[in-house]
Amino acid sequence: MTRREAMKWGAVALLAAVACRKKSKAPAAPQRPPGARAKPSPTWSETGIASWYGIPYHGRRAANGEIYDMNLLTAAHRTLPFGSMVRVTSFTNGKSVTVRITDRGPFIDGRIIDLSREAARRIDMIGPGIMQVRLEVDGPAETRAGTPLLNSPAIDQGAFAVQAGLFNDKAKAERLKASLEKRYGRVDLVPREGQRIQWRVLVGNVPTQAEAQALAIVLRQKTGEAEVVRRDLP
Repeated sequence: MTRREAMKWGAVALLAAVACRKKSKAPAAPQRPPGARAKPSPTWSETGIASWYGIPYHGRRAANGEIYDMNLLTAAHRTLPFGSMVRVTSFTNGKSVTVRITDRGPFIDGRIIDLSREAARRIDMIGPGIMQVRLEVDGPAETRAGTPLLNSPAIDQGAFAVQAGLFNDKAKAERLKASLEKRYGRVDLVPREGQRIQWRVLVGNVPTQAEAQALAIVLRQKTGEAEVVRRDLP
């Protein structure tokens, strides 16, 4: 081998060695600690106005059959299954609180959740009364069937209706019921306990929120009020 050839092959060998060293220095993929689990990504979220409720309903029966205690971390939502654990985060101050769904509401247009007084206190909402928030499923809440909420269609499926009215006067509720059931079939009056009993007029019984939303669009043109709610048995 000539001197020139020796120098050529030496240069090739040097380049190969450098390439191998660079490859060996590439960072390894991070390893998850033994026994650690990946944090599940929320499959459901909602943004809107939160409110809170206290004294008039404290000590009265919530929609799931429990006695409402305004000093516990609970909340009312129109469609989430009872027992759902929901993380509520304030857009105003970034504070969060996790609540358990035990009741139905709020029944004021534009609001998405009614917090207990204690939950509202945790995110500094007592004074303002209402606040823009984000809701996220927080943890393995279960439905009545025992299916994990994060891994099932339980949030969007079940038994849904449209609330077409909320009345202090039962006679007015009965008149609306009579006018609607001729066209829409099943219409029920459901009492809501509080300082005084209010009467909810629920129309329909459909298996998905999408079907209930379609019914709500039609009813809103007739009654001016139409909120999708979940049908529950305490």
